[in-house]
Amino acid sequence: MHTDTLTPPDLSWQEEALCAQTGGDFFFPEPGSSVREAKRICGLCPIRATCLEYALTHDMRFGVWGGLSEKERHALRRTDSR
Repeated sequence: MHTDTLTPPDLSWQEEALCAQTGGDFFFPEPGSSVREAKRICGLCPIRATCLEYALTHDMRFGVWGGLSEKERHALRRTDSR
């Protein structure tokens, strides 16, 4: 029997993220809710770029990642693919 094992990605950077210390409610708000506070916290986070890269690489569709909303990340992906 042949089984392939997948190595999970290294997510240790998430432990240092300000969002991990703040709680997910700001970063995964209800539809139509403001993401202003999440973006402010992301702007202060020292690993914001790593977070954004992770979200873009793994096609994260919900929440605020790296200071960008789902809509902003989608626009960035469209711009990069041109």
